[in-house]
Order: sequence, then C-alpha cells, then structure tokens
Amino acid sequence: METVTKPVTCKLTTPELQKRKATVIADLKALVLSREELTNGYGYKFQGTDEILDKLNDFIKTERMCCDFFTFQLTVEEDVALLHITGPEGTKEFLKAEVDL
Repeated sequence: METVTKPVTCKLTTPELQKRKATVIADLKALVLSREELTNGYGYKFQGTDEILDKLNDFIKTERMCCDFFTFQLTVEEDVALLHITGPEGTKEFLKAEVDL
C-alpha cells in the first residue's frame, strides 16, 4: 500500500474563511499557556474550561477545511487542555510561519 503525502499548503481562498481563521487564531493565541516543539509539529497547553474547549474545536474545524495535512490530537486532563498539531515534513515550519500560534 502506497502512502500519499498531502502537500503542506493552505487552501484558504475566500475572504470569509481568511477572516474567520484570523479571528479564531487571534483568540487562541492569547490563551496559550505554553508551547512545546515536537518532532513534526507543536503542542499547545491551554486551560481546560468549556469556553476554551469550544474555541479549540472551532479552530480544529476551521483548520481542517484549509490545511488538511494537519493531524490534531486534543487531550483534556482535569483543568488542562493539550492540543498537538502534527503532520508531514514541513508542518512545523508551516505552523511557525503561517499559523504563528
């Protein structure tokens, strides 16, 4: 079975999606407690409140539409939420340059 690697590019084209992405990312950026560099992406720590979990879900839904090469892992432990965003080679650099979370 051959593995197909998706290109590390954003598919945002409409102004609405661009605006939503900018808004959602700006909201999340202010809430990041810490960031951890992973081999193929980044891990982010947030408070585990319902409000923040809703924002994380909105972010994941938005990013899935435009950056389908991302793999998301959301873990909630007590009052902490951990979001790992990983993907193929180039994902970490893309996150740093384009998402800047």
